[in-house]
Amino acid sequence: MLATLKQTAELVDIFRTRGVRQTYRKGDFIIRPGDTPSGVFYIYEGLVKAYDITKYNEENLLIIRKEEEIFPLIWAITGQERHVIYQALAPTTTLQISRETFLQYMTDTPAALAPLLDMTIEMYRLHSERILNLEYRTVRERLISFLVTMSHRFGVETEEGLLIKVPLRHQDIASSVNATRETTSRELSTLERKGLLVNRQSMIVLKDVDKLRTHLH
Repeated sequence: MLATLKQTAELVDIFRTRGVRQTYRKGDFIIRPGDTPSGVFYIYEGLVKAYDITKYNEENLLIIRKEEEIFPLIWAITGQERHVIYQALAPTTTLQISRETFLQYMTDTPAALAPLLDMTIEMYRLHSERILNLEYRTVRERLISFLVTMSHRFGVETEEGLLIKVPLRHQDIASSVNATRETTSRELSTLERKGLLVNRQSMIVLKDVDKLRTHLH
């Protein structure tokens, strides 16, 4: 990481002192389809799903944003719109500032570039992992790679195993691994029968991550 804790805290402080606090219920839109973002958001609490709509009118999951992250970062910096939809995956609280305030802060505070670069690199890394994941030939390999990656970002140790603490619909997983929902559901069931995971109410627990990884070789 390039940023110091002080630099990151100073960036967050602009949202805390000048941001508008907004709360969303699970399923609420934060940036609606086709809308220009109303500002730059800092996730104080909760989860936010970023996705677009394919030409087949299906949701295509891009990334899940979590607490202490800023979105839409590319638009905030460049002003370029990609028609990405942002929707609360859980009860969520954000702090919102205008893009003008955000850009002025960047201009006035050169040290802000370090935490923003860290965030940009992390976003690049996550999207790169998704591209590399698609190089696996079988749906099962892509599915396992996706689950392991998600466990690194959202994993919480429990007595049952490593819980991916984010609700994942089968359609969201399917779009991430370039498979149909039916095939994805079938592969999840197969891995569950093998005792490698537990799939319960959109929450997945990985029973043995090391054993899962052996299926990628």
